[in-house]
Amino acid sequence: MSETDEREDIIVFDKVSKIYTLYKNSREQFAALFYNSKRFKRHKALEEVSFRIKKGESVAIIGRNGAGKSTVLKMVTGVAFPTTGTVYVKGRVSALLELTAGFVPDMTGRENIHFKCYVLGLKSDEIKEIEEKAIEFADLGEYIDQPVRTYSSGMRVRLGFAININTNPDILVIDEALSVGDAAFKKKCKEKISEMIKQDITVIYVSHSKDIQDFCDRCIYLEKGKVVFDGSIQETLKLYPEFGK
Repeated sequence: MSETDEREDIIVFDKVSKIYTLYKNSREQFAALFYNSKRFKRHKALEEVSFRIKKGESVAIIGRNGAGKSTVLKMVTGVAFPTTGTVYVKGRVSALLELTAGFVPDMTGRENIHFKCYVLGLKSDEIKEIEEKAIEFADLGEYIDQPVRTYSSGMRVRLGFAININTNPDILVIDEALSVGDAAFKKKCKEKISEMIKQDITVIYVSHSKDIQDFCDRCIYLEKGKVVFDGSIQETLKLYPEFGK
């Protein structure tokens, strides 16, 4: 039995399906709250998806647009819930998804660090420690005490990444976050993620790039809401058409 086999399951999807109800417009969606409307379509985003991820694993999730990747991530982060089946997630999750979401424009960068950490339910002593690490990592200089509305898009991304990467998560979820920013900052982010992997933090990495092999040994390949392959990165590189281009 390998060391990985002996570790506890930290994420479990057991026969998970997710069906979204789609309306033509917001008016019809609102009307459906009061009337038995039939003006909608049902979209099955996931169908009978099952997998287990153990503590300390680094797993890539790939697939074309619409394959179900974002739905899986939403369930791991607690934003969405299954229509049927069971999702089990143990520990604190930090998500590098919409890095600039949730900022209060009129607050300074420093104040936004505190705000985001409070929203995550962190305690004062944890926030103080995270504040210094995030400020150092973002490297925004005197702008850290200026309103976020004065930041460039690149500066907001730097701050968002710096906050999320330093919240001491048990699970780190990354969705194309490394496709933004300048080359030097990308390198810095990759080094930080590699460091976290060595610290036994579980990583889920969604990307259309072959850089998944920089972090992950295992890959879950989704197609039309189903798992079509779950195995080594090397095998996935051969199977996934997008990587053949």
